[in-house]
Amino acid sequence: MLIDRTHRTWIQATAAAFVVSLVLYFVYMQRVALPSGGSAAGIAFGIAGFALMLYAALLGVRKKFPVWRFGRAQTWMRGHLWLGTLSFPLTLFHAGFTFGGGLAFVLMWLFVVVIASGWFGAYLQHTMPRRLMREVPMETIYDQIDHVRAQLLAEADTVVAEACGKLEIETVAPAAAGVGAGTELMAREGMAALASTARIDAEASSPLREFYAREMRPFLSVPAGQAGHPLADPAQSALRFEKVRALVPAAFHAAIADLENICEEERQLARQRRLHRMLHAWQLVHVPLSIALLVLAVVHIVVALRY
Repeated sequence: MLIDRTHRTWIQATAAAFVVSLVLYFVYMQRVALPSGGSAAGIAFGIAGFALMLYAALLGVRKKFPVWRFGRAQTWMRGHLWLGTLSFPLTLFHAGFTFGGGLAFVLMWLFVVVIASGWFGAYLQHTMPRRLMREVPMETIYDQIDHVRAQLLAEADTVVAEACGKLEIETVAPAAAGVGAGTELMAREGMAALASTARIDAEASSPLREFYAREMRPFLSVPAGQAGHPLADPAQSALRFEKVRALVPAAFHAAIADLENICEEERQLARQRRLHRMLHAWQLVHVPLSIALLVLAVVHIVVALRY
């Protein structure tokens, strides 16, 4: 793992702050019989920990207003990670390394989950880009995946129509992103119509037509059902295509190779979608619990000051 100078500075500053806090806590321990969050030192640790929690929470505000040029986004992310982590031992110093009972008990365990989920998210953000490059070499813009899938389906329909004749299916045209996309679609439809006028031996092409209609087209059409589909597994997919290739004349082999490539692109799009969801799923735990932690921390402070 390569660490640049700025990141190294954050790590060193956080480590130094932790060591200083630990020394101060050790001195505090020597002067009291039993640590307490209500003591002067306990309150100081609590204030410092809560202040760092607030700073970590400001990252969410910074993301809501990206046009604000208040510091670099990368700096905020690193501060969120390291200072947010530092707030946990400071809170432990405040509580005297006890989880207490009632609201304090809930707060401490909630804090543990928030810190753990935050580090898990940091791990995913560090490793997922390399995993995407390795497993999805044909990576596309995530928001364009549905559009690209529709293009693959239209391309597969055209390949089969050119090889076997007109398809008795309802084709799905991808949404045109511009004039170029519309022209390309019209060209494909024209090519398919031209191929349908040629005399093609129906018996020779029937294995390919049946395979496409029964297996491949449903695989391309319904992404939700891909996980258990034979074509979703590269090994099983290769066996399916080899079986079809053996049943048709050599003239159809080029079309089969094109269809096999289309299936591979579809698998990569599905894999990209899964990895993208995995990359962001941890936020469904981290963000709501972080908000709950801040709210309960404020309640804890109010209750402690009043009673």
